[in-house]
This record gives sequence, structure tokens and C-alpha cells, in this order.
Amino acid sequence: MTDSSRAAFGLVALMGGMGAAHLLVPRPFDTLVPSRLPGRPRFWTLASGASELVCAAAVAHPRTRRAGALATAWLLVAVFPANLKMARDWRTRSSLLRAAAYGRLPLQVPLIAWALRVAREAE
Repeated sequence: MTDSSRAAFGLVALMGGMGAAHLLVPRPFDTLVPSRLPGRPRFWTLASGASELVCAAAVAHPRTRRAGALATAWLLVAVFPANLKMARDWRTRSSLLRAAAYGRLPLQVPLIAWALRVAREAE
């Protein structure tokens, strides 16, 4: 397996796992949905989970890998406000939980770079 294939399948695993988590255990994700979004938080949780699964499926197939990886990068940008909300909401939690919430913020940058790398290396 090539490095680019490993990077792609790692991205598939990450997005597939997160998508499944959103659909199977949605309650924790509901609390991260910014209140400015219209509708109920559960809708956005399920929509983002489904989007993550679609991105994972697209990245998994060589023909759609480039488009799927670009969609993944955009999705990671789109969910960043939820990470900001989590960091703001968790600022009074334990130091371990605060570190997890704050650590998610800069982690988005390498995740987006990862998706863009997979898109660049797609055949």
C-alpha cells in the first residue's frame, strides 16, 4: 500500500468513525450545534454525520477520491464553529476537558491539510 493510499484510508476511517458516532450517539453532538443555526440541533447533528459518511465513501473510491477529499476539507471548515462553541461552553469544565475542547481548535488545521493532501495525490 502506498503512502497516499494509507493517507486516504486513514481519512476514510476518521470520517467514517465520526459520521457513525454522530448517527449512533447524537446527544453529545447536539450540544455543539451553534444556536444561530435554524431548526433543531438534532437535524444538524444527523446532517453532519451523514455528510461525514458520504465524504468517507467518496474518499474510499479512487474515482471519487479527489472530490471526496475536497468535500472533506470543506466539511472540516464548516464544522469549525461547533468546535468554537465547544471550547466556549467547556471553559468552566475540568482542566482535562478544557484541554480536549481547546485542543480541537488547532487540530482542524492539520486535518484540513490532510484532506487537501489526499485530494492532491488522488489519481
